[in-house]
Amino acid sequence: MESTRILAIRHGETHWNTQNRIQGHIDIGLNPKGHQQAALLGKAFVIQENHSTNHETNHETNLHMIDGPHRSNTMAIYSSDLERAYNTAEHISNALGLPITKDRRLRERNFGDFEGKTWADIELHSPEVSRKWRMRDPEWRPGEGSESLLDLELRVKGVVNDLASKHVGSQIVIVSHGGVMDMLYRWATGQEMQTPRTWSLENAVINRLLWTPQHLSLLSWGDSGHLDELSIDDSAA
Repeated sequence: MESTRILAIRHGETHWNTQNRIQGHIDIGLNPKGHQQAALLGKAFVIQENHSTNHETNHETNLHMIDGPHRSNTMAIYSSDLERAYNTAEHISNALGLPITKDRRLRERNFGDFEGKTWADIELHSPEVSRKWRMRDPEWRPGEGSESLLDLELRVKGVVNDLASKHVGSQIVIVSHGGVMDMLYRWATGQEMQTPRTWSLENAVINRLLWTPQHLSLLSWGDSGHLDELSIDDSAA
């Protein structure tokens, strides 16, 4: 069966993430922790690049990539053109010796007038808007020039189908944003647009997917083992 393995990664942490401030298309950079997360992500790829994969002889192991990302079969790195994603992707690029292709279709959802505001701001000053947001109204757009959830879904499926179809039989890395990760999870698991989220969208973790022209499947979600060193450092601070 024609398939492409996808490692989908949300960018490292930003100051606005810690403030629950809506970033959308605003070009926010990584904070110090985000840079550390990205560095550890790159380190994970370096380690895997040096790890022998000769023992992988069965189909199940190849599918699930139990030992993590595989340098030998990674053909391309794609990133949102926003700084927080691109800077995260740079560490993977350095580890694999592959260039990064920027693609603005991998940007976060466009939140229009609400970019730069916190969720608390919206709850306090725009309760009706907050209700629509909580209800996940698929057709509602948060301000002029913004995207609905249906708009975002169409964009995400379009770009992933496009990129994955170019690398059948190999693996690609996609570095993007929380809203894009959410759409990928819903697509791969058949979750309805209005289903309350019960899955995590953590920064700089590795999410593994398998694409075919007919379907997107979830292999594993939220692999954060490479960030354990950061957790130890945080607890010692």
